[in-house]
Amino acid sequence: MPAALSQGSLLPSQALRLGVWKSPRDSFPQASAPGEGSGDAAPGGGWQAEWLLKRNCALTPRQLLNAYLAICLLSLTVAGSFWLIGAVYVLPFAFIELTALGAAMLVYARHAADREFIGLSADLVRVECHNGGRLQSVDFNPRWLRVEPQRHDGSLIRLSGHGRTVDIGRHVQPGLRRQLAEEFRWALRQLESREPQPS
Repeated sequence: MPAALSQGSLLPSQALRLGVWKSPRDSFPQASAPGEGSGDAAPGGGWQAEWLLKRNCALTPRQLLNAYLAICLLSLTVAGSFWLIGAVYVLPFAFIELTALGAAMLVYARHAADREFIGLSADLVRVECHNGGRLQSVDFNPRWLRVEPQRHDGSLIRLSGHGRTVDIGRHVQPGLRRQLAEEFRWALRQLESREPQPS
């Protein structure tokens, strides 16, 4: 599964759950760096659920840098050996190859920490999308939130309300996006059922 989940205690349920269901005493995690104004605890406490959907990256940026340096060392050693025996065109092509590989690895490393955080509480639904170092944070009122597929069951999930829209599920397999949408709808229904009824 390409989505990685945050740590937390799972509440019992009949179906496989993608999110983490927390008790009322828990608060939303710090989903972003300090000073970015997001990831704060939801106001009012109450019942909460959260989803942290991340890329499934095989290498961390540091491991990627070490792999790139090893490839550079090997490639330049081979190219230098050919240059010493008279094949002078091998070394310039090795530099071109390593430059292109370095650019591709830089793009990969820039998006290695991409993630989506969705937090749900009685008064707030917060969606944070981290993409290539940029943060998009949108808050919704859970009572007016609509959850729908963007085009079909395998497409991104669109959350909309009060003129604001955000698409989520980029890091979830298309076959599991419908399950994520159903789970989110289920969480909203649970939230409504836990609200105190007016007397």
